[in-house]
Amino acid sequence: MEDAPPEPATVLVDGPWRHRDVSTNGTRLHVAEAGEGPLVLLLHGFPQFWWTWRWQLRDLPRAGYRVVAADLRGYGASDKPPRGYDALTLADDVAGLVRALGEREAVIVGHDWGGFLGWTTAVRRPRVVRGLAVIGMPHPLRIRRQIAADPGGQGLASRYLGAFQLPWLPERRLVADGAAHVAELLRAWGGPGYPAPDTEARYRGAMRIPGVAHSSLEYHRWAVRSLFRPDGARFAELLRTPVRVPTLQLHGCLDRCFLLSTALGSDRHVTAPYTWRSYEGLGHFPHEEDPDTVTRDLVAWLAQTAQGAPTP
Repeated sequence: MEDAPPEPATVLVDGPWRHRDVSTNGTRLHVAEAGEGPLVLLLHGFPQFWWTWRWQLRDLPRAGYRVVAADLRGYGASDKPPRGYDALTLADDVAGLVRALGEREAVIVGHDWGGFLGWTTAVRRPRVVRGLAVIGMPHPLRIRRQIAADPGGQGLASRYLGAFQLPWLPERRLVADGAAHVAELLRAWGGPGYPAPDTEARYRGAMRIPGVAHSSLEYHRWAVRSLFRPDGARFAELLRTPVRVPTLQLHGCLDRCFLLSTALGSDRHVTAPYTWRSYEGLGHFPHEEDPDTVTRDLVAWLAQTAQGAPTP
């Protein structure tokens, strides 16, 4: 018989950070926070939670930043409401979180779905975004284009999206056998040697918290189903607005979730200074696979972005 599902408090991992809850956009988000200085807001992806940023929470404060890693709506120790998993509502969560943290603006650093929300927030709520760094996440319109233009490449890599559209079966698969499918996804998308056993155990446990599997899948269901609805058309129209803040894009050359060829070309959606870095030998999780290199690149870019003149 399988163990009882873990409690949300199991994600409150100790470290050189402090945990607290913040109310934003009608929901409650858990955050881990460290340091003082310009705000850098870290947004995780699937199938993870705030702990994916543990190395950056340790190292970025040493460079002079206030660093906050959030559990997105539906994940970890944050609320798991029945609705609100569309990109526009989630971007409003992000913008509201910046203000709830007492800041006018922040540098947004997002991985995977966190990067998707970074791209979205930068054009939906541009006044709260000083700079944008995206890891392992091409521009959303670039993804749409490449799935259609490269069915044997990005289309094949995105086939999991189709499986996630089924009702309830994907939830059951995600949590079955101690969330073994989470480990399969991490290994399939990551580079050689990823994940380490303790990392795998953390993410498997976090997925088994009641409500997380369903909530995390609702993100993916919205992404596909909205293609055929008015809200999807409004989202696409919004994303045609270029990003007008300094943007850093980091991508692993071995990423098998979002291919390097898909990520390349995202710069056409940015009219501000744009910096690209790709990493040989790394997959979809470069900030965990080689945290020292990624943090070094973030710090160098932040030195020009987070402490520059405020965005208009």
